[in-house]
Amino acid sequence: MIAPIILVILLLHNVVESSKFTIPEATINDIQAAFNQNKLTSKHLVEFYIQRIRKLNPIYRALIEVNPDAFHLAEIADQQRKNKDPISRFGLHGIPVLVKDNIATKDKLNTTAGSYALLNSVVPRDAGVVNKLRESGAIILGKASMSEWARFRSSSAPGGWNARAKQAVNPYVATLKPCGSSTGSAISVAMNMVTVSLGTETDGSILCPSSFNSVVGIKPTVGLTSRAGVIPVSPRQDTVGPMCRTVADAVYVLDAIVGFDTNDPAATRKASKYIPKGGYLKHLKLGGLKGKRLGIMRTYPYFGFGNDTETLNKFKKHFDILRQNGAILIENLEIINFNRIISMINGEDIAVSAEFKLALNAYLKNLVSSPVRSLSDVIAFNKKYADLVSKDHTLTS
Repeated sequence: MIAPIILVILLLHNVVESSKFTIPEATINDIQAAFNQNKLTSKHLVEFYIQRIRKLNPIYRALIEVNPDAFHLAEIADQQRKNKDPISRFGLHGIPVLVKDNIATKDKLNTTAGSYALLNSVVPRDAGVVNKLRESGAIILGKASMSEWARFRSSSAPGGWNARAKQAVNPYVATLKPCGSSTGSAISVAMNMVTVSLGTETDGSILCPSSFNSVVGIKPTVGLTSRAGVIPVSPRQDTVGPMCRTVADAVYVLDAIVGFDTNDPAATRKASKYIPKGGYLKHLKLGGLKGKRLGIMRTYPYFGFGNDTETLNKFKKHFDILRQNGAILIENLEIINFNRIISMINGEDIAVSAEFKLALNAYLKNLVSSPVRSLSDVIAFNKKYADLVSKDHTLTS
């Protein structure tokens, strides 16, 4: 009889073990299920992430600041869930989110774009996307590191570097660049320092670090998400989007942050009419790739695979997976007027540089208080405190 009893005990142990919830790699759906089954609280979730941050951030430099009110916000979320408050029905309720350090939060966190020049400045209000996150019940866990001034500090500064957090590190291959400018937003979710994050993009700043750090980034159409309260580069091109471990998580975040904002009225009014009724999440379905045409670029400089046979071979298995799920892959996709498109990049640099100065000056003047009020002030600050901000990368006008 002893052997059967031992077998039963072992089986029961395995059942208990398999029912335990583990946080690393957990999706929003996983976490919400754990909340509902009383296997997890927002406070425990925040505690886990902060422990991870303390352990890993000195190595990877993905965060600039942790919200000192994070535990308090988690306790509020837990109480709302216990009371069955209507806000607790939202997918992001009780979920920790990191926002890039150029996205304003009206709390104890700084908003500095990685620069000491903006340390202790006071923003007038939450950024539009942060306000929507709070309305969805999300917990602002802290500020993600970034390329300083969205890499407008200097064209020679490496991606993911800023004076406050120094150089962010690619979590997969430390000797390879992590790309920017939304570097910390990508690294933090890749390393399970947070559930989801927000990045910003003017030209590649969501897509590039998402690619280099193996996460999912969505660059929304300009105006689909509000840019109000975001330290700007170019009002024509700036956008805010999710950076997450899975497509589903990215869509949850996108649903939460899109829509009209009175502080960014022209762009958000125009784009909001394209938001699908009922949101994007319902369009996320199995079999969604069936019949979709995906182009593979092989021969173009700067894009595609070129003559890199080694990299192309590594991607072949992924191409096969896409085909197995119904996608139609177009080999050697031809881009009409490719050379003309590439020639426009120089023109973009000139235009964006001019827009940056005007847009940044307007942002700085709108702050409640700030050590700097113009681009000229920032340049003067960097020159005055050259040793503090690294004299090798001086902001120029």
